[in-house]
Amino acid sequence: MSYEEGNDSKFVRKVKENPFVPIGMAGFVAIVGHQLYKMKSRGDTKMSVHLIHMRVAAQGFVVGAITVGMLGFFKPSPRHK
Repeated sequence: MSYEEGNDSKFVRKVKENPFVPIGMAGFVAIVGHQLYKMKSRGDTKMSVHLIHMRVAAQGFVVGAITVGMLGFFKPSPRHK
């Protein structure tokens, strides 16, 4: 008998395999939301510059979270020291 994995269980399995991806995604959403909220009080800053800074900050958070996750998961085994 074949087992078909549902979307919920597939997502939970993927999160358990690499928990830093959803952390990065949540940080991305939080940074974008915060920057969009701050857009009203951006002062003399051009809209394009504000959006570029928002994108760079959000992408930097995602890359940093995934990098931290990869460094934590790929520790050298004792036999390779």
